[in-house]
Amino acid sequence: MIFPVVLAGGSGTRLWPLSRQLFPKQLMNLVNEDTMLQNTILRLHDYPDVLDPIVICNEAHRFMIAEQIRQMGIRKASIILEPFGRNTAPAVAIAALQAMSIHDDPVLVVLPADHHIDDVPVFQHAIRMGENLSREGKLITFGIVPNAPETGYGYIRKGEPLKPETAGIGPVTIREFVEKPDRQTAEAYLASGNYCWNSGIFMFQASTVLAELQKHAPDIVTACEKAFQKGRKDLDFFRLDADEFFACPSDSIDYAVMEKTELGVMIPFDAGWNDLGSWEALWQTGRKDDCRNVIHGDVVTHDVHESYLHATGRMIAAVGLKDHIVVETADAVLISPMNRVQDVKCIVDQLKSRGRKEALVHKKDYRPWGICENIDIGDRFIVNRVTVKPGAHMTLQKHFHRTEHWIVVRGTALLTRGKEQIVLKEDESAYIPAGVDHRLENPGKIPLEIIEVHSGTFLGEEDIVRLEGHDGR
Repeated sequence: MIFPVVLAGGSGTRLWPLSRQLFPKQLMNLVNEDTMLQNTILRLHDYPDVLDPIVICNEAHRFMIAEQIRQMGIRKASIILEPFGRNTAPAVAIAALQAMSIHDDPVLVVLPADHHIDDVPVFQHAIRMGENLSREGKLITFGIVPNAPETGYGYIRKGEPLKPETAGIGPVTIREFVEKPDRQTAEAYLASGNYCWNSGIFMFQASTVLAELQKHAPDIVTACEKAFQKGRKDLDFFRLDADEFFACPSDSIDYAVMEKTELGVMIPFDAGWNDLGSWEALWQTGRKDDCRNVIHGDVVTHDVHESYLHATGRMIAAVGLKDHIVVETADAVLISPMNRVQDVKCIVDQLKSRGRKEALVHKKDYRPWGICENIDIGDRFIVNRVTVKPGAHMTLQKHFHRTEHWIVVRGTALLTRGKEQIVLKEDESAYIPAGVDHRLENPGKIPLEIIEVHSGTFLGEEDIVRLEGHDGR
């Protein structure tokens, strides 16, 4: 049996302002109607003997990840919450421990959640080769056949073919891992034909990778075993013990194992892979018009060429641009030459240093019960558009410094207000005075949509007094 292990951490800051720390690129549909996370799972969905995935993520993204997996009809995914980021070696160790607790020594396919692959059959063919080698005790990494002298990727130097008859088309030994090169070195790598990009995709049996981790990085295994043993089930998630995981060294599986093991094998493949790590990458993979522009949303252009323009709410009108990025969201607009998109991270760093929320969240905030989207904010008021999932409810709470007014736009609401329970239908409203216990619930079968107005002298989150469980928050 095979477990897909999806690494779904990361913040994707180079795709700001679409990708934010609390809503990163792996949770977005950047290429098609499915999100990056969903596409990652779907690549092996029809592969033989594939079990429901193990997803490693952090606290902040858990409900969005659970909802996206639920939308796929997957009911038995293992969603493991890391209390701290500790790189890929501990994530692999935890996934191996979880997999062996469910099934007798399965094969793991470790997949970053933010990759794009055009040719899924070619990818699955490479996985099939890796499966056979994994069962022979090999540790597999997948190398991408390079088509450009990329300086943003690490490289893997090919060794000898495992079998003479597969020279040039099959698995090879690993001669060395090399860091991201400068342009001249990358050009030499490409010309030699002896190097592949390091994809960050791996495959091995759970027991084999644990044994090699124990051999080369025993402190990681010890800390992960303790964090796993002391972890606990929480709703649809498994929480690692924070104290034990805090003691775990941070290291990548490349450094911790793959560069040291004698069992390493690389399988090169060419399937239109891209890690979508920048706006330029999205332009490269996107569908281009006659002027070689990639356009999303309401965009009007005149004399614009080889550019990426993405509108989420308002119209973008552009004149005379070439090789540019323009991205519009509800609270930010990014404009950059194509050859400077790697510097977007510098903008995010500035926003974080200034305490700007635009680095962290969108105006649309995903909650355990649904979505809260800010429409307007003033000195003494906030207006939100709120969507509550069928069967979901907010926590029972009250506020001392603000009142609330709710207007139902769609669906049916069950309002608890003090000792009252009130059913509100479309075009009906309710007022909640300061100091009164209240809760909103959706008892219906369709999403409940309301307009929520807060007014008062203090509107901060500190004025929320929750009177029962925090719904996992």
